Amino acid sequence: MAGERLTHVDEQGRVRMVDVSEKAVTTREATAAGRIVMAPETLALALSGKGKKGDVRAVAEIAGVMAAKRTSDLIPLCHALMLTSVKVAVEASPDGSGLQVTAMARVKGQTGVEMEALTAVTVALLTLYDMLKAVDRGMTIEAVGLVAKSGGASGDWTRA
Repeated sequence: MAGERLTHVDEQGRVRMVDVSEKAVTTREATAAGRIVMAPETLALALSGKGKKGDVRAVAEIAGVMAAKRTSDLIPLCHALMLTSVKVAVEASPDGSGLQVTAMARVKGQTGVEMEALTAVTVALLTLYDMLKAVDRGMTIEAVGLVAKSGGASGDWTRA
């Protein structure tokens, strides 16, 4: 891995957008996840859907979908993709410490959707923070990362 050349740098060392025109069109999918840790009272409020700002989970899910669709506007050199599916779920963390966000992005194209899934999770988490910060400024966003990807020349990958 350390000897691999970064693909966003050309032979002369200049930054460029990767040319994917020769890549095969395949179905590519990526799933990412992250969590926001909060006080038990904040979690109960978020799960109730009855806070002063309404159902914060529903708003965060919509924000995540919208963000995935705008990833190329946010991440330099990221290709604009015609996403075929984006799903974002906000649920209680298995350990009860807060909320977990999971996002899946899918495309039939020439490049992967890892950045779209990661962007969806990150924006959904930031939306939760924004909507709940008046109740709990001590919340922390943690463990944002790729969970799995499939399709493309590099094949499938799943976090161990």
